[in-house]
Amino acid sequence: MSSSEQSSLADLLNRAKDGDLTARDRLFEKCRRYVGVVARAEVESWLQAKVDASDLVQQTMLDAHQGWDAFRGQTEGEWLAWLRQILTHNATDFVRQYGGTAKRRVSREVPIRVATPDRSHDFLRDPADPGESPSEVVLRHEREIEVADAVCQLDNDYQEVVMLRNLQRLPFDEVARRMGRSRAATQMLWMRALRKLQQILSS
Repeated sequence: MSSSEQSSLADLLNRAKDGDLTARDRLFEKCRRYVGVVARAEVESWLQAKVDASDLVQQTMLDAHQGWDAFRGQTEGEWLAWLRQILTHNATDFVRQYGGTAKRRVSREVPIRVATPDRSHDFLRDPADPGESPSEVVLRHEREIEVADAVCQLDNDYQEVVMLRNLQRLPFDEVARRMGRSRAATQMLWMRALRKLQQILSS
């Protein structure tokens, strides 16, 4: 594995801000899947339908490239927040074009949940569990990227149930309705998806 592939998000960000174009390209490459997962969760929370968010991802990455000089942050958190800000702006236009008067379901939107010191994989926790709210979670930004990469490796049905249950935090009855399955079958699918995601994250 090359040194660039081993580089942390923070290291890539620092080198990119120092003018290293290779590091900048690697930074964007490292974050593409993350943007893709967040984009899909974002637009599906508005439209209540599975959509192809690839155009939204492409536009967001293009805007971030073109607006690189406007980024004033220094940390991984600021970098990911900046990407999400661009994504949210573009998602508004995307949803307007795709879904007309579709309304955003803000209460369902959460960041990708990641590991915390006392939990091996906080993302894998049932959203119905009591615990820290999304605004209280201290994000481990490298872990956000890792989780997004892992989600993208899941089969389509596994991806969908994780998106709906863990990212959009929908109740199982609603997840089952959207997926055209019984509640029991949906819960079983979800558990299998989380086991597979755990395997990927632990490998």
